[in-house]
Amino acid sequence: MGPESWSIEVFNGEFPATAWRDSYRQALVESALTNGAVSWMWYAHSWGVVFEVTFAGEEAWERWRDLPGTRAALDSVPDPVNGLLVYRGKGGTSGAPMPRRPRPAPGAAALAIEVPLDEDYVSVDRIDGGLDDPYATTSPVAGVAGAAASPVTGVAVAE
Repeated sequence: MGPESWSIEVFNGEFPATAWRDSYRQALVESALTNGAVSWMWYAHSWGVVFEVTFAGEEAWERWRDLPGTRAALDSVPDPVNGLLVYRGKGGTSGAPMPRRPRPAPGAAALAIEVPLDEDYVSVDRIDGGLDDPYATTSPVAGVAGAAASPVTGVAVAE
């Protein structure tokens, strides 16, 4: 069987997880290396620390995990109730093994939405006051009795 990576995440609690790491770092790394670890790495985050360790096989991991020194270190984390995660694989903040490719947009994303027109909609056209008098205030509107163009907008209004 190939190498097995494991992660131990320790969260801040009554005291910072970095203080826990500083207290147990040497003992954990030394015991891991003497019990079959092939690599190890510490990561510090705002929420705590992560100890990633890779063993030659699962049996070596289990041997190291059952050592009294390892158990004592894991039992003394800053938050003994919710402050410890131990799991197979790289830490929770490690990237994906393959970069994600952008997915194409769904076909409907490129189409305009057709808006139905209301049957009661009435179009009001702008009425020009005439070329001779650009300041004309009224202008007859064809077909509408008592209508004239607004002096400001030129839109037909009823009088």
